[in-house]
Amino acid sequence: MSAPGLLIGAPRSGSGKTTVTLGIQRALRARGLAVRGVKCGPDYIDPAFHAAATGAPSCNLDSFAMPDGLVAALAREAATGSDIVIAEGSMGLFDGVRAAAGRTGASADIAARLGWPVVLVIDVSGQAQSAAAVALGFQRYDPRITLAGVILNKVASERHRRLAADGMERIGTRVFGALPREAGLILPERHLGLVQAGETTDLQARLDRLGEAVAAAVDLDALLAAAGGVTHEAAPVTGPPVPPPGRRVAVARDAAFSFIYPHVEAGWRAAGTVLVPFSPLADEAPPEDCDACWLPGGYPELHAPRLAAAGGFMAGLRRFAATRPVHGECGGYMVLGEALVDAEGIAHPMAVLLPVTTSFARRRMSLGYRLVTTQQASALGPAGTALSGHEFHYATITQAAAEGALGTARDAEGALLGPVGHVRGQVSGSFFHAMARLAG
Repeated sequence: MSAPGLLIGAPRSGSGKTTVTLGIQRALRARGLAVRGVKCGPDYIDPAFHAAATGAPSCNLDSFAMPDGLVAALAREAATGSDIVIAEGSMGLFDGVRAAAGRTGASADIAARLGWPVVLVIDVSGQAQSAAAVALGFQRYDPRITLAGVILNKVASERHRRLAADGMERIGTRVFGALPREAGLILPERHLGLVQAGETTDLQARLDRLGEAVAAAVDLDALLAAAGGVTHEAAPVTGPPVPPPGRRVAVARDAAFSFIYPHVEAGWRAAGTVLVPFSPLADEAPPEDCDACWLPGGYPELHAPRLAAAGGFMAGLRRFAATRPVHGECGGYMVLGEALVDAEGIAHPMAVLLPVTTSFARRRMSLGYRLVTTQQASALGPAGTALSGHEFHYATITQAAAEGALGTARDAEGALLGPVGHVRGQVSGSFFHAMARLAG
C-alpha cells in the first residue's frame, strides 16, 4: 500500500464521526494532499460525502460481508496514488456481530487488518475528565489496534476543553484537537442517515466550513505523522464482487435511487460492463440500447406521487421488463411492486411487475447483515448463487405472493430468516443489498 491511513472511530453512533471525518478530509485536501475516503461497514450514503470532500472516489470495507481478498484489493486501490487514506468507522469502534475473530464487521477489524491507527472521536458533552476513562477502555480493549489519540467533540468552553484534556494527559493519550458544540457544523439528517450528498444544499460550501473549522481546531501535522498501515497479501480477486446483470446496464440514478455500493459499480466496469444512468424522477425510461436494468435503493417513499405519475418511466420499464432482466434493491424493489403506501397512508400505484405491496406508513426498522442463496435464476446470477449483504429500511411488506421467492436469507449468525424477495419472469427484487458473492 502506497499511502498510510487513519481510521476515525468513536465509542458510539452519534459522536460526530462523519462530521470530523469530512472536516479532516477537506482540510487535508485544502493543503494540496491527495486524500481518499473509506467507509467501514455497509453504509450507502457516507461514501458519496467522502467523494465530495476529497474529490476522489470512496468505497466500503467490511470484514463480515467481504472476503479478505476484496478488502485487501479495495484498500490497496484506495492507497495507490494517494497521500493519505482517511477511513470512517461505523457505530462504535468494536460494534459488530457474533462471528469469527476478525470477521465481525466491526470497524476495529479493518483497522487491525490494515494497520491503520485509530483516532477516537469522543462527544464530551455532559462530561469532562470522565471521557479519559472511556478512552482508556478503548486503549486496552483490543490489543490488535493502536489508539493514536482522540479528538474531543462538542466542547462547551475553553475550561471544559482543559478539564477533558487534563484527563487525557493523565492516561497518556494524545489530544489532537477539540471541536466546539456548534450547530452550523452539523449536516442535515433523515430516517436512513444524512440527507444525500446530491440533495444537500450548498454542500461544497458546507464542506469548506467543516474543513476550516477542523484546520483551526485540530493538529493536522500530528494526524499526518500518526498515520500508518501495513501491506497484506491476500488471494487475488477473481471476477466482480457481484455478478453483472448484463453488458450494458441501465442504472436508475436520482434522488429516489442512489443506494448502490461504489465497489459493486467499479467491479462491473472492470468486467467490461457499461453503466448507463437514467432518471425515473425525470420520467425517463430505461434506455432501449441496454440489455439489463438495475433500480438501486434510495428514497422512493419520499417521491411516491411523482413516481406514480411518471407515465413514461413506468410504461418504458414494463416494456423493457418484457424482454430483458430488471432487478430492484430495497427502494427499487418497492417501485417494482404493485403499490407503495407513503407516510400519510396514501397508496400510490407502482410498476406492478412484482407481487408485493410495501408501506412506509407502517414503519418498522429492519437492519442487519444477510446471507442470501438464490432459488431462481435472476439478475443476481443463476439459481444457487450465494451472496452476502445487508438490509436497512423502515418500509414493511403489507401484501405479497407466497410463491416466486428470489431466495432464502440467513442472519449473520446463520439463523434462517426465511424467503426473501420475488422473481417473476425476468424481473427480480428484494430488500437485500448485495455486497459480495460467496464462494461455493
